[in-house]
Amino acid sequence: AAPAAAASTAAVAAVTVPSRAEPAPARTTTAPADAGAASITVTFPSGSAELTPEAQAALAPLGRALASSDLAAFRFRIEGHTDSVGARDANQSLSERRAAAVRDYLVQRFGVNAARLEIVGRGEDDLLVPTRDEVPERRNRRVQVVNLGN
Repeated sequence: AAPAAAASTAAVAAVTVPSRAEPAPARTTTAPADAGAASITVTFPSGSAELTPEAQAALAPLGRALASSDLAAFRFRIEGHTDSVGARDANQSLSERRAAAVRDYLVQRFGVNAARLEIVGRGEDDLLVPTRDEVPERRNRRVQVVNLGN
């Protein structure tokens, strides 16, 4: 099982899409160090959970990886994250809707089995780039994908 887990970690890590406009932060995920995980910058219109064409392009490598036979036996958690702008409750709800939008896109576009994808909204908790309240930080508006194993 160890080689399969290592392969799945590498496949998920390979889908990390850094922001073109900003330097990569020192860390790329807030998942535990021993978890196969990747943070993907997914651009949404402000206050919206609608996937933009740019977001769909960023998710395509993830969709292909999750649809591959190499990862077919694994389950994943899709975590939606927001920055610290806005009310905490609104950010929590928004992050949940964004995670659901990503799951739905992966299921519909790439045929990933929805039963393999757990969604959770993290709101403004677990910021990738620590900021004060009301500071817009694009790198915090992301989707994190964590390999839950099989």
